[in-house]
Amino acid sequence: MRTIQMTLDDDLVDDVDRVVKRLKTTRSAFTRKALKEAIRQVNITMLEKRHKKGYERFPAAAAEFSVWESEQEWGDE
Repeated sequence: MRTIQMTLDDDLVDDVDRVVKRLKTTRSAFTRKALKEAIRQVNITMLEKRHKKGYERFPAAAAEFSVWESEQEWGDE
């Protein structure tokens, strides 16, 4: 693990301090978790954009998924 310096607004540091006190954790642990979650969200967003672009370039055909309609179970029967 490495130690780094960050510059944060005073209000943000105050908010973090209040949260970590309630969670009984540290600034570092809280920040690590928050950064990991932010990176995960960025990766999901990037994958969703790639997925969307793929369907824009190669749209689903009208009958592409109809073969599966008989396999669907809606639980209302």
